[in-house]
Amino acid sequence: MDPITTAIVAAYAAVSSSAIKDSYSTLKALLKKKFGEESELVEAVNKLEAKPQSEARKATVQEEVEAAKANDDPEIVQIAQSLLEKLKENPEAQQVINQTISNVKYAATSATGTASISNIHENAASKDD
Repeated sequence: MDPITTAIVAAYAAVSSSAIKDSYSTLKALLKKKFGEESELVEAVNKLEAKPQSEARKATVQEEVEAAKANDDPEIVQIAQSLLEKLKENPEAQQVINQTISNVKYAATSATGTASISNIHENAASKDD
């Protein structure tokens, strides 16, 4: 799952601290500013807030992030990454992040069709025989 969707899902599930609430509000306000309050992306986020456990709504947010090309906007990505860093300090939020990433890895390895995964970096030594 992209960092924007992951940040939205995890933040809404764990908005217990004021730093997380503020960062989430900043991200949502930026999405409204860049794409409009009536945009499909902001609408998808609002619907996810109404049913935060809905896998279908999480998927819709991700689809709308991709459709709006929000991942191409450095300002939005920076705010989302900052929010994710704050969320990693919260055990409840970290569990949501790990679960979200695990679900995406499972879906990407077991589903049919096409998948788009971005902003994943892995460093490992290459083993050539």
